[in-house]
Amino acid sequence: MLVNMTGKDFCTATGGRGQRGVFLIEALIGILIFSLGILSLVAIQTAAMSAQNDAQFRIEAANYADQIMSQIWLNVKRNSGTVDTVSLGDFQHQATGAASSCDFSGDTAANALVAAWSGLIAQAGTGLPGSTAAMHQILVDTAAYNKVTVTVCWKSPLDAGPHHHTLVSFIN
Repeated sequence: MLVNMTGKDFCTATGGRGQRGVFLIEALIGILIFSLGILSLVAIQTAAMSAQNDAQFRIEAANYADQIMSQIWLNVKRNSGTVDTVSLGDFQHQATGAASSCDFSGDTAANALVAAWSGLIAQAGTGLPGSTAAMHQILVDTAAYNKVTVTVCWKSPLDAGPHHHTLVSFIN
């Protein structure tokens, strides 16, 4: 045992004072680690909910595009087994603009089915979020084997830019 000049051993003379507050620091570090873990779980849950909402909107956009494509397939006029390109052209809707910007313009479709479809997508509460009448398009290219391209766009409040879903089909 080590003894100083006063006759007290070093372990008891300085040991008690050196350990004061260590338990408090350990507890604070433990609380900090626990808090960081909880905050990480909250961040992961937020990201998962955002991904789930995005997937839901993509499914809805695909359903809207499929719905109008089915209407075109069923309602286009056919003469002797071939598609009447004039009636197919009646489905063209807002032919100007690029899908990447989702800002379409041009003439609206002459077909009442397209007008109803367009209103359904942009309807508040039941349509796609942030979608307006200028955010969906139907392009008809009769020179390319009656190619029909349907683009549906939407923009969630937290998104930096619009999302789009494009469906391409050939009507025969």
